Amino acid sequence: MTISHEQVQAQLTASGQLFEMEEVEAGGHRIRAWKHAPATFRDMLELTRLHGDKDFLVYEDERITFEEHYRLAATLAHRLVTDYGVRKGDRVAIAMRNYPEWVISFSAALAAGAIVVPLNAWWTDRELAYGLSDSGAKVVIADGERAERMAGSGLPMIVTRAEGANWSEVLGEVRADVTLPDVGLRPEDPATIFYTSGTTGLPKGALGSHRNLCQAPMTVAYALLQAVALAGGDPNESVGIRRITLLTVPLFHVTGCMAVLMGTMLSGGGLVLMYKWDPQRALELIEREKITVLSGVPTNAWQLLSHPRLHEYDISSLTSISYGGAPAPPKLLERITELLPNRTPANGYGMTETSALAIYNSGDDYRRKPDSVGRPLPVIDVKVCDPAGNELPRGEVGELHIRGPIVIMGYWNRPDATAETFSGGWVRTGDLARIDEEGFVYIVDRAKDMVIRGGENVYCAEVEAAIFEHPAVDDAAVIGIPDEELGEQVGAVVRLKPGATATAEELQEFLRGRLAAFKVPTKIWFRDAELPRNAAGKILKTRLKEETLGR
Repeated sequence: MTISHEQVQAQLTASGQLFEMEEVEAGGHRIRAWKHAPATFRDMLELTRLHGDKDFLVYEDERITFEEHYRLAATLAHRLVTDYGVRKGDRVAIAMRNYPEWVISFSAALAAGAIVVPLNAWWTDRELAYGLSDSGAKVVIADGERAERMAGSGLPMIVTRAEGANWSEVLGEVRADVTLPDVGLRPEDPATIFYTSGTTGLPKGALGSHRNLCQAPMTVAYALLQAVALAGGDPNESVGIRRITLLTVPLFHVTGCMAVLMGTMLSGGGLVLMYKWDPQRALELIEREKITVLSGVPTNAWQLLSHPRLHEYDISSLTSISYGGAPAPPKLLERITELLPNRTPANGYGMTETSALAIYNSGDDYRRKPDSVGRPLPVIDVKVCDPAGNELPRGEVGELHIRGPIVIMGYWNRPDATAETFSGGWVRTGDLARIDEEGFVYIVDRAKDMVIRGGENVYCAEVEAAIFEHPAVDDAAVIGIPDEELGEQVGAVVRLKPGATATAEELQEFLRGRLAAFKVPTKIWFRDAELPRNAAGKILKTRLKEETLGR
C-alpha cells in the first residue's frame, strides 16, 4: 500500500511524537520548530553521555567514545574560560583538518559560551588572516600546518598534531567527574560563524544560533525516518539502528558539521574521519568499519562508484548514499541503482544560510524525479519569487526563498548584506528554482551562473547533466563565453576518464540529441587536471573561466 508524504508527516509529527512541532519566535517572526530538539548545544552535549562507551569518533587507529569526548570537551571548555579568558560571545577559531580534535574543540568552545569560527583549512595565509580579523577571534585552535601559517597573528594558539604541540599541556588532567562550565545559554544566542564559500568576493560570516545548531540535526533525522516510512518500513524500528557514517567533506562547512556531525551526536551513531577524501581509502574504511552511510557531495559518490578497484571491496554494509551541496547529474542515480540496487539513494538541498539540509529527496521519489532536490521538510517553508519579491505560481522559474528554524541570524558585521539577503524571516537563496504540483523543488541553477545567449536562458546544471551522460566524461563544467552578437555563448570544460577518448565534435553531436540547439556548447575545452573546486565540492566557475578564457 502506497503511503503519502502527508500521511507520513501526520504520523511522525503527531502530539507526543519525537518530531512534534511547535510555533516559536525567532528574529521577531513566528516559525514552526521541532518541539523536542535540544534548546542549546550544551543540552545536546549533555545528552551525548547517554551513549556512554559507544565509539563516537574513529580516525585511523584512534577511537574516542561519547563519554571520552564529553570529558575532553568539558575539560577544554574550562581551560578556555580559566586560562584564556573566554567569555560568552567571544569568538574561538578552529583551523585544522578533520581530526578528532576539531570535534572536541568545537564542542568545548560552544560549551564555554563562545561563538565558534570554523576556518577553511584550504584557505591561503591571507584568507586565514582575513577570517581571524573579520571574526575578531580571541583564541585559535589549530593543527600544525595551519598554526605555522598563522604564527604571525599574535593570537593565543592551542596547537595539535605537530611537533611541539601544546594540546596535551593545555588539557592537563581529564577527570571522570568533570562537568561543563556554568554558562547560561538561550536558543537565540549566537553559536557559529561559518564563512560562505567565497566563489565571488570576500567570504561573509554566516552567523548561526544555538537554535539553528540544534534544529538542523533534527531536520536530518526526520528526513531519514521519513524515507523509511515512505518505503513502507517502520520508523520506530529504525530509531534503534546505529548508523556509522563516513565523513567525506570538511567539518568547516555546514554539510559536514550541521548535517553529519550534529546528526551523529544527536542519534548516537559513529563518525569515521578521513585525513582527506580519497576514494581508495574510502573503500578500505567502508569495509573495515562496516560503514552504513556515505554522505557528502555528488563528486564523492561518483568517484567511489567509478573506482577501478570497487569490486575488490566488501561495501555491503552501505545502506544509504546521500549527497547535496552541488547539482547531482541524473547519471549518478543510474550508477547507484546499477551497482547498489538495494540501497537508498538520496539527494538534498541546503546552504550555509540554512544550516545545511532544508529540502530532501530519497528512495522511490528520487528515482521518479531524479532532477529534483525533493520536498521541503515539515518545519521549512519555501516559495519562488520574481526579482521584486513577489511569489510566482507553481511551475514558474524564480529565486528560491526559504523560511524555518534553521535559517541563520544574518551575516557577521554585514548589516547591508543581511538586509539584502534576509527579510521577514525568509532567506533569499540566490538559486533559480521551480516547484511542481506535488511540491517538489527543482534547482534550475545559480542565478549568477546562468548563461544568457541571445536572450535565451541556458541553465548550466541542465547542460552539465547531459554532458555527464557521455561514457567518456569524468567531470564537466559549463561556462559563459562572451560574445559580441549574442552576449554569451555556451562553453564547456571537460575532463575525460583515464584512457577514454572523445573529440569536441563527438560530444557536440552527442548533446544535440539531448539538448535544444542553443544549449549545445559552441566551444569545448579538454583538460587533464581536475576541475578547480572549493572545499564544499562546488566548481569555482570564476577561476575556471580565468584559466580557460584568460580573463
